[in-house]
Amino acid sequence: MDQKDKASRDLAIKARDLAKPFGSYLALNGIDLDIQRGECVTIFGPNGAGKTTLIKVLATIMNPSAGTVWIDGINLKDNIEEVRRRIGIVTHQTFLYNNLTTYENLDFYCRMFGVPNRKERLLEVIETVGMTSRLHDRVGTLSRGMQQRVSFARSQLHKPPIMLLDEPETGLDQDSISMLWKMLKGSTEDRRTIVLTTHNLEQGLEFADRILIMDQGKIVYEGLRQSLDLPGLKKAYKSSTGALP
Repeated sequence: MDQKDKASRDLAIKARDLAKPFGSYLALNGIDLDIQRGECVTIFGPNGAGKTTLIKVLATIMNPSAGTVWIDGINLKDNIEEVRRRIGIVTHQTFLYNNLTTYENLDFYCRMFGVPNRKERLLEVIETVGMTSRLHDRVGTLSRGMQQRVSFARSQLHKPPIMLLDEPETGLDQDSISMLWKMLKGSTEDRRTIVLTTHNLEQGLEFADRILIMDQGKIVYEGLRQSLDLPGLKKAYKSSTGALP
C-alpha cells in the first residue's frame, strides 16, 4: 500500500478536487476535504455556497463531475453499496415512502441494510425519537417535524459510523432539536464522525470540533472550535463570505 492509499484509509472522509457545475454555476469548485474518524465538523455558508451539494456528493446521492471521494477508506467509484452501509443521511428529503406506515418504512430499510434482529432494533430506534405512538400511521399523515424524526430514526437503524446531515433541524420544534443534538453527540467512548451543515451559528459552533465556511463552491475558512467563540465566528463568516451570518 502506498502512502496515498494509507492516508485515505486513515481518514473517515477524504475528497480531492471535487467539482460540480450546474450550467455555468460551479456549486463545487475544487474542494479538498480531510475529516478524521470521530471528528465533528460543522459547515457554514450562505445559501448557494455549495454546502448541500457537498453533502449530497459525500452521501452518494449525487455524482461529482470531477474529483475523488473516499469514505472510510473506500473509493466511491469502487464500491458505492459498501459506502452506503457506513453512512447515515439526514437531509431536507426524508427518503420515506408516504403511502407506507412508519413501521413499514423502517422495516424496509432494516431489510435493505441487513440489520440483525430488525424488529428489536426498529423499536429501539423509534423510541429514541419519541415516535412509538405513531408507528402504524402512514408517513404521509405525519407533520413535517414528525417525518423528520422518522427520517432520523431511519438513518440510525444500521448504526453507521459516519453521519452526514444537511440542516437537520429544519421543521423540528425546540424539543426535537435538543433530542437530535443529544443523539448525535452520543457517548465519548463511541464517537461517530459527523459532518453537519446549518445556519445556526451558535448551535453549530457548540457542536463542532472543527468549523468550515463555504462560499461560491469553495472552502474559504477553516478553524478549530477551541480557538473560536461566537463573536469570532461571526467575524470570520463576514470576512470570508462578505455576508452577514
